Amino acid sequence: MPKGELRRGWTTGACATAATKAALMRLWGGVFPADVGIVLPKGETPVFPLALVEEGDGWARVGITKDAGDDPDVTHGALIVVTVSASDGGVVFRAGEGVGVVTKAGLPIGVGEPAINPVPRQMMEAVVSEMAAEFGQSPDVVIEVSVPGGQELALKTWNPRLGIEGGISILGTTGVVRPFSCAAWIASIHRGIDVARADGLTHVAGCTGATSERVVQGLYGLPDHAMLDMGDFAGGMLKYLARHPVPRVTIGGGIGKMTKLAQGAMDLHSGRSQVDFAGLAAMMNDERLSTANTALEAYEIAGAPLAEAVAALALERLQSGFSDMSFDVVIIDRAGAILARAGA
Repeated sequence: MPKGELRRGWTTGACATAATKAALMRLWGGVFPADVGIVLPKGETPVFPLALVEEGDGWARVGITKDAGDDPDVTHGALIVVTVSASDGGVVFRAGEGVGVVTKAGLPIGVGEPAINPVPRQMMEAVVSEMAAEFGQSPDVVIEVSVPGGQELALKTWNPRLGIEGGISILGTTGVVRPFSCAAWIASIHRGIDVARADGLTHVAGCTGATSERVVQGLYGLPDHAMLDMGDFAGGMLKYLARHPVPRVTIGGGIGKMTKLAQGAMDLHSGRSQVDFAGLAAMMNDERLSTANTALEAYEIAGAPLAEAVAALALERLQSGFSDMSFDVVIIDRAGAILARAGA
């Protein structure tokens, strides 16, 4: 992680908006700017250098390189390209190379639409209105957004699981990427729940990592879009499920994170919650556990009864907060063996 204050960056939606503005300046004003400034929803005014400019009969194209600041964003360095041309009426969005198309219900954009989220659409529509007024033009524009290499980048995102095919999404609610923010991950969990509900799924699973996800998916034969990529964000998933319930929810993970969940933690990251070893010792009536360094070491001391007790306590905590959902818990070791199960 970089030292000192972390540098923020700009979303794909902000880059697409700036590219739209610069391309319209050429299409309607005759000149590409050297750089272009926009106003973001919360009033920030970033300025973007142009990385690509092209033009033809009735169209103009601008590319802007996404700078995600110090955030480990998979789209950092990607070229966000917008091509503008006249439409038959209003603003029309199209997905170019590397931008996905929505194929499942439950997302904020309808099936068949380019995966350009609502706020970026609003930002680009506002720029079209602004530029149309400045140059005396009708605000009737086709905006095609493309991201070279976006189809490969999308494989590193939740898009395939959410039913967004062919590339990445153009995202952002504020236009700003805040370094190491949890918001994007939690938002993806929420969209996963939306898609599962819209598809009528009655059983979903949230797991802490790839191994537990593989085991749980195989255990129950769940489809990909039933797997919610919970990671460390149990609280983010459960709070959303409280408002958007699914009848059955499986929680899977290793002994360490499941112990923290059983002890009441909702953020399971090692830097933000810790196992209470004294609590484990009291629960198991085994003072040796109070001096363990890790939950795995505690398991090695106490064996299967510890994993079973943790699973049962985790289930009790989960079920106590929800009357309209049924939970089960699966604890898995690093090799993929199931150590304990509780519920369902």
